[in-house]
Amino acid sequence: MATESKAVINIADLKLDHWQQGTLYESVDTSFGALLGLTGLGISYNEVPPGKSGCPFHNHHVEDELFYVISGTGEYRFGGERHAIKAGDALGAPAGGPETAHQIINTGTAPLVYLGISTMAKTEIVEYPDSGKFLAKTNRGDTKPVRFRHIGRPGADLDYWVGEPGA
Repeated sequence: MATESKAVINIADLKLDHWQQGTLYESVDTSFGALLGLTGLGISYNEVPPGKSGCPFHNHHVEDELFYVISGTGEYRFGGERHAIKAGDALGAPAGGPETAHQIINTGTAPLVYLGISTMAKTEIVEYPDSGKFLAKTNRGDTKPVRFRHIGRPGADLDYWVGEPGA
């Protein structure tokens, strides 16, 4: 069943999901661009506890991202640099290579609350420099959601014809 989009959404009315992975990653968040009827722009609301991050250090090859800090303090890891961040800061993460890799870490004592806004490409490659992984994915098809998602590491290069019948 499709959800009817709204012109206005109040953050307080969103259903937030709490998740945790290991000792570094934790967030209470939700994506809500589709609720606003957006198809080419994603938006998420994120609350990250002190000492945690909402995602690994990564870079996108196609999608641009922008983050707006609502409250709290933290650190924005961008490429080889680290920047102190606080309420009112806007952070850019343009598509590119490892020089645009990024991660937000709550280094403060209160939850770090921010909005994440991104373009929504039909296909995307994401690299994770700390772990040497990559993600290849499709986000949607023309008439219905179509998903392909593969996480791997370079080095298992196969010839184009390997495994093809009759090759």
